[in-house]
This record gives sequence, C-alpha cells and structure tokens, in this order.
Amino acid sequence: MHQPVTRPPSDQKFPPAINIIALAGFSAALSTRALDPVLPHVADDFAISITTAASIAAGFALIYALVQPAIGAAADLFGKARLMTACLALLGVACILGALATSFSGLFASRILAGIAAGGVFPVALGLTADLVAPAKRQVAIGRTMAGSMTGNLLGSSASGIIGDFIGWRGVLVILGALGLIAAVAVAAGFRGAALTAPPKTDFKTLRQGYRTIFSNPNTRFCYSAVFVEGCCVFGLFPFIAAFLFDLGEKSLSIAGIVIAGFAVGGLLYTLTVSRVLPWLGVKGMMIAGGGIVALQLGALAFGPGWKLQFASMLAMGWGFYMIHGCLQVFASELSIGARATAMSLHSFFFFMGQTVGPLAYGFGLHHGGKVPTLLASAAIMVMLGLVCARLLKPRAPSDAR
Repeated sequence: MHQPVTRPPSDQKFPPAINIIALAGFSAALSTRALDPVLPHVADDFAISITTAASIAAGFALIYALVQPAIGAAADLFGKARLMTACLALLGVACILGALATSFSGLFASRILAGIAAGGVFPVALGLTADLVAPAKRQVAIGRTMAGSMTGNLLGSSASGIIGDFIGWRGVLVILGALGLIAAVAVAAGFRGAALTAPPKTDFKTLRQGYRTIFSNPNTRFCYSAVFVEGCCVFGLFPFIAAFLFDLGEKSLSIAGIVIAGFAVGGLLYTLTVSRVLPWLGVKGMMIAGGGIVALQLGALAFGPGWKLQFASMLAMGWGFYMIHGCLQVFASELSIGARATAMSLHSFFFFMGQTVGPLAYGFGLHHGGKVPTLLASAAIMVMLGLVCARLLKPRAPSDAR
C-alpha cells in the first residue's frame, strides 16, 4: 500500500509553544554531561581522586531515573507546564548552589538536586508536546522537541570544557544556573493563558486510575521493554568508546569526545529528516530500519576502524537510534490521555535504567567474551528489537480516550 502524502515540512505548522518546550529541554540537557570535562579540576580543588569525582555523574543519572514515576504523576496531577517551570527554577538554583559548594559532599548533594530537577523537564516536555500536537504530526513535533535536548547534550560537554579553561568549573555551574532560571521564566511566560487541558483533581484516585490505564494498554509492556533494551545496547556502549580508541593508539580524550559527539550529530540529522523519511518508510519501516542501522554500526565498531570512521559510524548510529526511539516515544504518548506525563516519565525511567544496566552488561561481555562477540551480540539484539517492535506495537486508543 502507498503511504499517504503529507505536506512538506515547511507547511507543517506547530504552536509557538513548541519552541519554548525545545528551549526548556536544551537548558536541562546542558547540565547532564557538563561537568564531565572539568572533573579533574573538581578533583584537584577538593583533593579527591578522579574516580570519586566521577561519582557525580553516576549519582545524577541514577536519581534522574528514579524520580521519573513520581515526576510524571505530579505533572498529571498539578499541571505539566507548572511543574516544568518549577523544575527549571530548581535546576538553576541547584547549579548555583553547586558553584558555591565548599566541600565535595556539598557539590554532590547539589548535583543530586539538579538530577531531580532535570528529570522533571524532558519527559514532561514530551507530554506537553503530545498535548499540543495531534497524533498525525506528533512524531515530527517530538523531533523538534528532541532537537533542543540533543543540542544541549552536544554543547554541554564541549562548551563546558572551553568555559572551564577560562573561568573554572564553578563558572560553568553559574552559567548553567543562569540559563536554567532564564528558561524557567520563558516557560512560565510562554504558557500563561495557553490552551491546555486543566489538570485533573489532585488526589490519589486519579493517580491510581492513570497507572491502571497505562498498564491495561497492550503496547505498554512492549514499549517500555524496548526502550530498556535500547538504553542497554546503545548508551551502555558509550563509557567504553575512549578505551576502544586507546586500544588503537588514539590517546586523545578530545578525539574520544568528538567520536561520541557524532551520535548527537546523528540525532540532529534525524530531526531534520524525519518529516521526509516518515511518510516514505511508515512507522513500521522506521523501526525496522532504525534497528538495522544501529546494528550495522555496532558491527562496524566491533572491528576497530580509525577514529574518523568511528565518528561516521556514531553519526549513523545516532540517526538510526532516533528513528526507532522516536516511534517508541509516540507510542508511549498514546498509552494514556489523562496520565500522559506519567506514561512519558515511566518511558524515561525504563530508558535510563537501561543506561544503568548497559555498562555493566557490556563490561561483563567484554571481560568474558571479548570486544567482537559482545558488540556483534548487541547488534543482533538491535535487529531483533526493530523487527519485534514493528510486529507487536500497533496503534491502539487508550481506554481513557474521549
């Protein structure tokens, strides 16, 4: 069957609030990896080991995942725009507190607080996007929302290294804090009077009904399992990229950063091409093609090409990853109408838990099986994931659809 013809991307009109949501995602994503390049300075200032300093990143990611179910429920109960504004303000304050920290424990506590705040931005942003845009245009709109977050991820680590050279790691946190507060004001102003559905009554009966609606949908178990596997197979690889390059004799950490940044560049390429590729391939084709592209790049990385080819592979992997991940986000947004933020936050929870388990799984595989078998096994899983998702995930109206 022929795919329906859609209007060209220039004709697809989205509410201006989509740009504000993208700004919010950008501001939150900047904080995710921004301290990684300046951790040696943090270690020197507090006279601790680099391993101890690196625990900041692990603590941030873990708390980000753990708060997702609570954040989503709060967004559905109290209002998505209101909660996202509060989280951005909290993120700004947490970053500034971190800049003022006089001990490592104080800095660590501020980053835990920042992880809670950042965890309340991106999934809520996806829920807001789904509220504002009809399902037929939603995948393209979500692509625009993700562009803000992916740009933040891309610039966060690279820009913070440059800023840190001039004004130190405390200066990095001050700038992040200021950007978070500016984004909070922008969201509060941009959504004042916006035509959004009023939040439901704040009680636990509403919350229970939201979870019941989500988990009664047959797509739920497939959707959440799939993003967990994605997190394991794709993001679980990232901590080992530098080590793979070291094995090839490429000792520059800057080169490792460039290679990893290729994934974010591929994600941005997805946002620019999704409106053209989606009508051509359809949702099922996007999931199959995305899983296949990721698998091919994992296979290529297994055999250790030079860093320039690895950058190209990571770029293609980012493009393929978001082809399948974007489809899963759309399915997650349709698990419930009244509890949409809860559904998106659970989606994010399983995704980040996959990212927590992934490095452990890769470490076990690399130690016991070696690089080539481990990456080829991961590639095979991604191929199967695309095929299974295309077969089992089907458009289904949630039980609370009006």
